[in-house]
Amino acid sequence: MRILPAVAVLVALALPAAAADPAPATLSVTGEGRVEARPDMALVTMGVTTEADTAREALDANNARIAATIARLKSAGIEDRDIQTSGLSLGPRYDYNRSASDGTAQITGFIATNSVTVRIRALGLLGETLDAVVTDGANTLGGISFGMQDPAPLLDEARKESVADARRKAELYAAAAGVRLGRILSIADQSGAYYPPVPMPMGGMAMEAKSAVPVASGEVTLSSNVAIVWELVQD
Repeated sequence: MRILPAVAVLVALALPAAAADPAPATLSVTGEGRVEARPDMALVTMGVTTEADTAREALDANNARIAATIARLKSAGIEDRDIQTSGLSLGPRYDYNRSASDGTAQITGFIATNSVTVRIRALGLLGETLDAVVTDGANTLGGISFGMQDPAPLLDEARKESVADARRKAELYAAAAGVRLGRILSIADQSGAYYPPVPMPMGGMAMEAKSAVPVASGEVTLSSNVAIVWELVQD
């Protein structure tokens, strides 16, 4: 059995147990930044719906008209990368007032639908472009939305404003509580990923070729949210 020296035992007994450092008081604040800007692009969903007695006839007619629509878009200066097929369907047209021998609704024809989502970068030509594609065969408008081709600079400005907003609130709370802000313990971006604008549905509104479509782009808002935790200092 090992015997510790008496001096070591006495020193150990004389030392008090080390007290754990208390957790610092903290303040968590969320800040928001918002930037408004005029959009420089639009996303439009447009298409062609055709009806015929047979599926083949309905699809052939649809193919010809959607091809003319896409050709018109390209002639207006819209690049291939900015035109994407977003919907394609072919199905029977039923007459529910006329039933077959088995009681099911009778098929009286077929309906073909083809739609494309188009990114229009020259907003000044948006109304004329919509009018032109209607003239060449498009007969439905699925939706329109506005956005920014390069949102990064505006998002960065919104992020700066969200941090400044969080600090303003934190300083207000700290002064009211009679304490000071210490070091920042954490910063969390709560904005999430940026997603490009999605065309808002317009109920499949039919379009007629009468005049250039009036369009008001207004402004778009880009926002950022941040959560910051400060250590509080007692005076």
